[in-house]
Amino acid sequence: MPNDGDGDVIDIRGGLIPGPLRQVTDPEETTEWEQVSPRHIDPADWERFETYVSEIFDAFGMDLDTPGTRETPNRFLKAMYDATSGYEGDEKLLTAFPNESDESEYNQVVEGGISFYALCEHHALPFHGSAYLGYIPHERIIGLSKLTRLVRLFARRFTVQEWMGRSIADALFDLMEPHGVAVYLEAEHLCTQMRGVREEHSRTVTTFWRGTYEENADLRREFLDLARSGTHKA
Repeated sequence: MPNDGDGDVIDIRGGLIPGPLRQVTDPEETTEWEQVSPRHIDPADWERFETYVSEIFDAFGMDLDTPGTRETPNRFLKAMYDATSGYEGDEKLLTAFPNESDESEYNQVVEGGISFYALCEHHALPFHGSAYLGYIPHERIIGLSKLTRLVRLFARRFTVQEWMGRSIADALFDLMEPHGVAVYLEAEHLCTQMRGVREEHSRTVTTFWRGTYEENADLRREFLDLARSGTHKA
């Protein structure tokens, strides 16, 4: 499998193009994950948001007049902005390579564990864990680094684990047009560990199947064995 780099690449909207990636310009011609749209917050708006955060933290009891806390509202906003960068898209995901091999539709590629951090859309608290992605190549192949990029594209936003896994599976299936796609996510949710039932040791596992994986129990079993052995090594 090739690494990301120069050479012939496939524009995933059709056709073979040489050289650099063509920028996506018409959102109506793309799916949500293909859109690249950098965010911009006006400095005046940022200052206003910082005031709101300061008022909230003050109401909750934080002393904002110490050397360690005077910049906390601004740092908090910067941290949240960085943690939601997935909304901007990732133009490096928009290329793939033609598959020139004739391997069996039952030979899978499994990559993991890909670490991720996400924000729960219900409480805006983090959940974090590992992802394992499997696919059976057909029309296209991609550099393995793109699998990490794909996971983090959907993790770095407000989301839930079920939607995140489903979105990764659908996007990978669209990008590669493979025989099949498998996604395994295992995560700890701070919204259940820090609040509510305060269950400190629970982990949530979700799986998603596309194509050949949906039809073939042996492939699913092989993928799950690989994923589970990886997540429980430590």
